[in-house]
Amino acid sequence: MEIIDYDHGWGAAFVDLGATLRDALGDVAVRIDHIGSTAVTGLAAKPVIDVQVSVRSLEPVDTFREPLERLGYIYRADNPERTKRYFREPPGHRRTHIHVRQLGSFSQQVPLLFRDYLRSHLPVAAEYADVKRRCAALFRHDRQGYVEAKDSFCVGGHP
Repeated sequence: MEIIDYDHGWGAAFVDLGATLRDALGDVAVRIDHIGSTAVTGLAAKPVIDVQVSVRSLEPVDTFREPLERLGYIYRADNPERTKRYFREPPGHRRTHIHVRQLGSFSQQVPLLFRDYLRSHLPVAAEYADVKRRCAALFRHDRQGYVEAKDSFCVGGHP
């Protein structure tokens, strides 16, 4: 697992991807947002573009699954988090995670609030980057350990 310095290309990559998703999903997608660390200018991150697609309902899944699969995205039906539907990039493409969540749900709002908090509290974002780098070094081959360790920063007095 690698945490790299902020890449100014991440924002442009999202703009292009967002337009492609909007064309494919039409009115099914109520919102399409850049979330995660790559959405926070200046924040070090794993080089993965995280996109949240907000829909009116997670069922039936085919309303968004079929358009995303036509673009080559791979549906991860085995994703254990039942508050979202999860898609990964097509083989050979830039690392991309698409999180489809129900509009207005807690799970849809939290990533937006966390992103916006970090955008408006740059010292906290810098501290979070340090935490992520330390966690990545400690849990280089343990993704779940990394996630749990960095997430403890969020509940330990920060967002």
